[in-house]
Amino acid sequence: MFSRRSVLLATISTGAAMMNPSALAKAAQPTTPVNFDVPDGACDCHTHIHGDPERFPFFAGRLYTPELASPEEMTTLHKALHIERVVIVTPSVYGADNSATLFGMKARGSTARGVAVIDDKTGENDLDAMQQAGFRGIRLNLATGGINDPNVARQRFQAAVDRMKARGWHVQFYTTLQIVSAIKNLVAASPVPVVFDHFGGAQAALGIAQPGFSDLVALVKSGKAYVKISGAYRASKLAPDYSNVIPLAKALIAANPDRIVWGTDWPHPAATPPGGKATDVTPLSQIDDGRLLNMLAIWARLTLRSAGKSWSTIRRGFTDSPDLTPAPAIPPHGCRAASPVASRLRASLRALPNG
Repeated sequence: MFSRRSVLLATISTGAAMMNPSALAKAAQPTTPVNFDVPDGACDCHTHIHGDPERFPFFAGRLYTPELASPEEMTTLHKALHIERVVIVTPSVYGADNSATLFGMKARGSTARGVAVIDDKTGENDLDAMQQAGFRGIRLNLATGGINDPNVARQRFQAAVDRMKARGWHVQFYTTLQIVSAIKNLVAASPVPVVFDHFGGAQAALGIAQPGFSDLVALVKSGKAYVKISGAYRASKLAPDYSNVIPLAKALIAANPDRIVWGTDWPHPAATPPGGKATDVTPLSQIDDGRLLNMLAIWARLTLRSAGKSWSTIRRGFTDSPDLTPAPAIPPHGCRAASPVASRLRASLRALPNG
């Protein structure tokens, strides 16, 4: 539950946790330097904060227990990546308690926005407080819980849209391509922006012909949905470059760069291993986000090459875009993509739809 009181408490706890070394985590930091000029105001559109559980207790029904990941560590990450803005997303381990996300937003300041998880107990006053604090979207996390029932997905999506349409917030989905196909007509008619996490749940090994991917591409092409080309390691097992993700990335970028957003998925939480208990702490995955950010440039370059465009064109669009202002944002008004061909790379480093 997110209330005005929790806003105050999270603000106070930000300072307290900064003085407590035990609240700091051991999340991955980039080992590969970024090899292109990241534009001013660039945005990491998918991150999480895992706070000290004494201050931010985990949800009893969680499916995994992550190591801690602090706002200080996130700041170190983004300094290395030359990223100014951030969208912090409430992970499933907190249920509908958004306090840890708020803690991260307060620590980061005006360059942060949040994506919340809500439930039936979340009142309009709670949403008002979230709006004031900088939240601009809600997340429906179906994938982590293994929800693949199209009817459940439709019901939850429609309920989310009904609550968000008056606010103009976006609805973010972590799900599978099967569900993307099942809700595509609802997405096409949605009065609010819709964002699909992590390549829409596509699996790189299955290629662009896998069932449901064409529906995702069609929604992106029509402008009715955004997709995060984030968490490549969730779509592919071919570390460290995840080369079989390239066809997926090219297809999505080519479809509509204005609807592509990028994120690290830091601190890279991992599922409970087989035979383990959800309450056992599962180590965070050690992902090199510098290397993955460089892969974004490669994906964009390959897409441009297919279109007969030059890398110099994309670099100009990346660094000179008037759309990349310092003000933070989120899909439609946030960490979103940019304009056509020349913007295909900078596109993914913009804010989401409603910042």
